[in-house]
Amino acid sequence: MSAMAGELIVIEGTDGSGKSTQFARLCQRLEQEGVDFRKEVFPRYGQPSAALLEMYLSGQFGSHPQDVNPYAASAFFAVDRYASYKTGWQAYHKEGGLMLCDRYTTSNAVHQASKLPEEQAGPFLDWLFDFEYEKLGLPRPTLVFFLDMPTEQALELLHRRQGDQGDIHEKDPAYLAQCRRRALAVCRRYGWRRVECAPGGRLRDPEQIHQEIWEQIWTKIHKKQ
Repeated sequence: MSAMAGELIVIEGTDGSGKSTQFARLCQRLEQEGVDFRKEVFPRYGQPSAALLEMYLSGQFGSHPQDVNPYAASAFFAVDRYASYKTGWQAYHKEGGLMLCDRYTTSNAVHQASKLPEEQAGPFLDWLFDFEYEKLGLPRPTLVFFLDMPTEQALELLHRRQGDQGDIHEKDPAYLAQCRRRALAVCRRYGWRRVECAPGGRLRDPEQIHQEIWEQIWTKIHKKQ
């Protein structure tokens, strides 16, 4: 089976939404179906290009997310994506390859826009997408899936997974709640696919969520053939 031409599919969501689980399951499914693809997980912890964002997330620039303005923080993450693209998958993607990413520019749209009042969020998003997609030349996503996990359930899952450990985003419940509110607005504005993970506060089975995502991707694959 041939890959989709120049596709970039992103799995997005707030912390504790189950992104890693869904990303891993989707990679496994693509392999099972014989689809040629490459994958990337952002941020790329441990890479030289991630040094500033790791300092930020560990609290070295301030113990709260709001201590670093969204434009500066976004630049930290953008540099890591730029390094990944230029040294890893630029040629593959331009030649028609399928890229699957766990987080992308979309994460800055969710987490950093949440630091701003409503009237400033729109101009920030315009700047962000122009900066990464036009100025830096990173490809725009073809399809973005936002895993919508209510904050209460997300915090419970985070605590279960890592206890009191976590970065400055994960340790701030009010910030996570604001991220979800802003993310839902961004979904509506840019046409992201919202996937409900806990409708009515009841967690869905991860395989059921996977199947919802997979059906949309599989449809897109066949349309490209």
